[in-house]
Amino acid sequence: MTHPWFDGVATPRVLAHRGLVTPEAQRSGIAENSFAAVAAAHSAGVHYVESDCHRTADGVVVLFHDDDLTRVTGDPRRISDVPLRELEDLMAERGGLITLTQALASFPTVRFNLDVKATDAASAVGTAVAPFADRVLLTSFSDERRRAALAAAHAAARGQRPATSAGRGTIARVLAAVAARSDRLVAKSLAGIDALQVPERQRGLRFLTPRLIAAAHRHGVEVHVWTVNDPDQMLRLVEMKVDGIVTDRADVALATLS
Repeated sequence: MTHPWFDGVATPRVLAHRGLVTPEAQRSGIAENSFAAVAAAHSAGVHYVESDCHRTADGVVVLFHDDDLTRVTGDPRRISDVPLRELEDLMAERGGLITLTQALASFPTVRFNLDVKATDAASAVGTAVAPFADRVLLTSFSDERRRAALAAAHAAARGQRPATSAGRGTIARVLAAVAARSDRLVAKSLAGIDALQVPERQRGLRFLTPRLIAAAHRHGVEVHVWTVNDPDQMLRLVEMKVDGIVTDRADVALATLS
């Protein structure tokens, strides 16, 4: 039985990476993971927004990718050292800061793919998404953070759990099991996992192979590839039978894959 996060949306799924910031929006100063970026993805017609979670100095979970503000605002402070009000001021002319609770409430038809970026945010993320578990997928490079967020969601609402995709440790075990041609180990590694979200290649290593896709599908697990902005690459990956494309250009992906 599939999680509701997947239900009613045809594959290939288009996941708007940090919302949608077109070149025109970027020139006007709109930042990724801003309220405006999420709104643009929603307006473009995407069902899924991929975003990232950090916790402010006063304990509020916000959608933000980096540990600090340097790249987006020029401020070198860490997100965890800045209170919400200051972050709102810094992001006011960059599309607007958006908190996790605002995102879930303001876009009730959007399904969120949330990457827990900081250990101190895991419990808060899980608690916040618990009432919306049917339209949330939780992930993290750290399986420990991912599991902590899932545990917090379960503790807050003992109903539907959020969907989840594998962290780096789990992905490594799956890749090893596929290489060893052990379907038993693949099944063990994928227990409790709804999706594998991987790059096609990274640092000279190839992650995505037909064997990996086939192994995941045998066990009811989807495969999503990040971050893909070239239309020809999107089409090639879909021909390989991947289930989702994570992209900075959700508008281009929707036009290409429709």
